[in-house]
Amino acid sequence: MKRSEINAIIKEFEAMLKEYKFALPPFLGFTPEEWAEKGHEYDEIRDNALGWDITDYGLGDYGKIGLALITIRNGNVHDPKYTKTYAEKIMYLRPGQVSPNHFHWNKMEDIINRGGGQLKFRLWNATKDEGLADTDVEICQDGRRYMVPAGSEIILDPGESLSLYPYYYHEFSVVGEPTLIGEVSMCNDDNTDNRFLDMPSRFPTIEEDEPPYRLLCNEYPPAKD
Repeated sequence: MKRSEINAIIKEFEAMLKEYKFALPPFLGFTPEEWAEKGHEYDEIRDNALGWDITDYGLGDYGKIGLALITIRNGNVHDPKYTKTYAEKIMYLRPGQVSPNHFHWNKMEDIINRGGGQLKFRLWNATKDEGLADTDVEICQDGRRYMVPAGSEIILDPGESLSLYPYYYHEFSVVGEPTLIGEVSMCNDDNTDNRFLDMPSRFPTIEEDEPPYRLLCNEYPPAKD
């Protein structure tokens, strides 16, 4: 992805959050120059990959396969000094985009339509060899449990949510208009806990055609001593 595209997406995301009065913690407004001056008091943000995250999954077509997200809070399964057992994200998806099919080995999560259009899911159970099972999937939608055939469409209107368990393949898109999507989950580790069906890359390669507007969650400089 070009840095100019990432910058534009972040500004678009910020405008959507402002429209829906979803306020962010102060660190999400830091400039790259401000991050260069931050000390060890911000290590939790660096160590747990909090912050902006814009990805085309390494496929080079963000308008079709992509997602903009912010990790607001997160624990760390690899570092016992961080004792949070939960994470929270807010995401932004445009019509025409798909977040590609994947499951998590360990993480359980609730995905919530926070406003905008409709959120469309398709779910499958994973087979033992990590393929798509042709078996009915149990759906837990705002406390209601029911069964659907593999790959069925599940539509979430604003305010509705879906619980996703480990080994549940899921892909999602939006219908109608750009949508804010919430995630409340167990600790999130994007480096080790994602199993993509077609194995794209979780983080993009960036072409630096202009200076960054915000640093992404994997770009923070070391703490200033």
